[in-house]
Amino acid sequence: MLNLRVVGRLLMPALPSNPSSGIARFGVFELDLAAGELRKNGAKLRLQEQPFQVLALLLERPGDVVTREELRQKLWPADTFVDFDHGLNTAVNKLRETLGDSASSPRYIETLARRGYRFIALVQTGARPPGGRPEVSPAPSLSVPQFHPQLEVPIPRRGLTRGLFALVQLMYLIFYVVALFRLHGVFVVADSFLPGWGATALVAAVMVTAGVGIPLRCYLLSAVGFDHQRLGEKFQQMFPFILALDELWAVAPFLLIQQIGPGAAFAASAALLYVPFSERTLIRMAYLGPSARE
Repeated sequence: MLNLRVVGRLLMPALPSNPSSGIARFGVFELDLAAGELRKNGAKLRLQEQPFQVLALLLERPGDVVTREELRQKLWPADTFVDFDHGLNTAVNKLRETLGDSASSPRYIETLARRGYRFIALVQTGARPPGGRPEVSPAPSLSVPQFHPQLEVPIPRRGLTRGLFALVQLMYLIFYVVALFRLHGVFVVADSFLPGWGATALVAAVMVTAGVGIPLRCYLLSAVGFDHQRLGEKFQQMFPFILALDELWAVAPFLLIQQIGPGAAFAASAALLYVPFSERTLIRMAYLGPSARE
């Protein structure tokens, strides 16, 4: 069997745009033909020779149909005595398993029954220039959205996800500031259904959590505003604390129960219980890594 490095050198001239580099990026993956490697977020993945060759051939012509006959001629020479159909199906299945793809709802490799396969994701080819962006080779006749590798949804514009995340932080910041300005009102409401010590404890909890939450929200606002590239990683580290803080403040609408009634207070609290998870999803969409940014 051929070594993957040898295969990479044989196939490299067919890659578009910058054949000397032999680099193709799609989603969080990067195919390096010169090194004979497939990487995910920089980490090398184990991929056998035939699935590697199939992927390299599909990336030659993103958006075009690569027929089964073309694959047979290039990867299974006439003097090779194998069950071609079984071998190709096995190679494609292993490739999909490595990419986390699915034949029924493909993000990368689409099957055309009895014809062949088509690579449907956006492909970036060539080395990334210093301070610049790699050249993008989209599918010529398709308008296929790029999918998030974990969330199974199309990746939206980063400006939208960052803007929504900033609005959530601004909402909590307003909660904290208003609560601190109206501490006496919070005590009066709490004293109406809690004993004296309970109302005092609730006011103290509001002061402490708001005092911690204000700098936290200011940090997150500035980080997303200036597009701090490690915000995704840092948010994941802080998420358990943010989850506890946000879940505690989810009961805040019950302080307005006399004005809005128990039904509206319950509905608002239920919505606020979900907000920290939406924050995490927005961050995961906005901070995938260099290959998935705008």
